[in-house]
Amino acid sequence: MEGGGGEAANRKRAGVDNDKPYKGIRMRKWGKWVAEIREPNKRSRIWLGSYSTPVAAARAYDTAVFYLRGPSARLNFPEALPVEGGCGCGDMSAALIRKRATEVGARVDAVETALRHHRGSAAGNGDGDEIKPCFAGCVDRVDLNKMPDPENSEGEWN
Repeated sequence: MEGGGGEAANRKRAGVDNDKPYKGIRMRKWGKWVAEIREPNKRSRIWLGSYSTPVAAARAYDTAVFYLRGPSARLNFPEALPVEGGCGCGDMSAALIRKRATEVGARVDAVETALRHHRGSAAGNGDGDEIKPCFAGCVDRVDLNKMPDPENSEGEWN
């Protein structure tokens, strides 16, 4: 038998895979989503952070895997490919990859949390039908890999 562990282990593994909405992330017992990635040709891992939403953790993972493996990387959100600075293709340090991935994850986490809060408050007002879930659509409009420009961001969150 390949992999060992028997039928019970295979069922458990299949159940865990079905619970994970995206590649490279997992949920802690207390509800936070975490992301990490293994460095190529090494046993070490790069810690990518802990997030409130699975989308944020998945975007952090996507950023890291793109910088590690280049354009051929299998991403959770291929339509939101990080284009700034091209691909690292292995010439970036683990610390720089971690920094870039956590920046993206933190921004997405803030946006997702704000949207979830906004959806929750709108549902209480009875006009929740106007607000639609935003996954790929928001990512296409906002480049989360760039630092915001203070001059252009005035009034966006109001």
